[in-house]
Amino acid sequence: MRHLKDHLAENGVKYILPSYVDMHGASKSKMVPIAHFDRMMNGSELCTGAALDGIPQDISDEEVASHPDANSCIIQPWQPDVAWMASDLWCEGKPFEPCSRNILNRVLKQADDLGYGLNLGIEAEFFALKHDEQNGQVVPLSNRPHLQKPAYDVPRLSDNLFWLDELVSAMNALDWDVYSFDHEDGIGQFEIDFDYSDALTMSDRYVFFRRMANEIARKHGGFASFMPKPYPNFAGSGAHFNLSLFSKKSGENLFETDNDPRGCGISPLGYQFLAGILKHLPAISAVVAPTVNSYKRLILKGSTSGFTWAPVYCSYGNNNRTNTLRIPSGGGRVELRLADPMCNPYLASAFVLAAGLEGIRDNLDPGEPHFENLYTKSQQELDNLGVKWLPRTLIEAVDAFAENPLAKSVFGDAMFDSWVSFKRDEWFSYLNHVSDWERDRYLTFF
Repeated sequence: MRHLKDHLAENGVKYILPSYVDMHGASKSKMVPIAHFDRMMNGSELCTGAALDGIPQDISDEEVASHPDANSCIIQPWQPDVAWMASDLWCEGKPFEPCSRNILNRVLKQADDLGYGLNLGIEAEFFALKHDEQNGQVVPLSNRPHLQKPAYDVPRLSDNLFWLDELVSAMNALDWDVYSFDHEDGIGQFEIDFDYSDALTMSDRYVFFRRMANEIARKHGGFASFMPKPYPNFAGSGAHFNLSLFSKKSGENLFETDNDPRGCGISPLGYQFLAGILKHLPAISAVVAPTVNSYKRLILKGSTSGFTWAPVYCSYGNNNRTNTLRIPSGGGRVELRLADPMCNPYLASAFVLAAGLEGIRDNLDPGEPHFENLYTKSQQELDNLGVKWLPRTLIEAVDAFAENPLAKSVFGDAMFDSWVSFKRDEWFSYLNHVSDWERDRYLTFF
């Protein structure tokens, strides 16, 4: 600890953020002068959980304390006199059960007991936008006219290098190893791909990434939006989870194989893991696609470039993007394409890992993979194949979550009840909102 404190002081750090998250995965913290580093590391910073969304506490309950993880420490690239640390919440002298990071750690312990660790990569998709003060609209951060199909467009990517370079350079300075970035299918939409890590480290990084992308975009007059579907006629943003188990003894990827008779490129253990996720996909949907807007991304058509590329079926296959669970070319990992940028990565990866471990314990089989274009199948053909739809709305997903015993086991009673209650309230709040669509359709109907 002394070495870390000295390192931070030598690099000009004046303040520390011992940061934890609310139910959404949004960062919360007090700011601590570095002179109080030692007290902070011992859990001196308290907060009232009832002040945060989804933290199941009453105002009269004992406060929760942030216990920073020294291994997660990051000096903020855009604000180098401040360092950030991911923290676990404690209460009454022990880990606070509903804390998102503690929930993930509990499931990681289950994997560790079986000799496994989870590697996780999250594909970071988001929109870079700004407010146009003249017309009151939100527009892309760069001013080049739009294309009907802007995916992979070089001029629009180059136009945005003035802020993308700062973000990518910051990520690489943190040793995140960005290996590509591009303009996506939406207006002002980008994807940045960087190296995978263990699930806890990647979850910490994704929480930090959302703040960093937004702060750097703000420096250039805009903001980063992680709303899954801001435009109805363009594809939405995902946060695809790339998953593999590794041996805690040897470090080897346990999904890699040279002999897969099913032709997808993963090991029997990988298929068991995948089968567990497939079994629980409707309930998982509520956590990895956790908003009303998430389900406006998860549609078959509705993009100016044709199909939306979004998952809509409970299915798996090879490099075929019409499956929700995809095994990319080269094998050795499973991609969950259902996740979107609004997810809490701790809760999402915890539930996904727990489902995969159940698949291994119960020796589940996912059935045969789908190599065909499922988007073009009729409902009768899908029925004949035994392919079911994912939840079509948030309330369908939340109902599936509420009925799922594994969900309650992973979240614990308090966070489970809080999640279901909060998300149902979110849905009914949406239903009670009177939209422009309704006014346009009904206001002068007669």
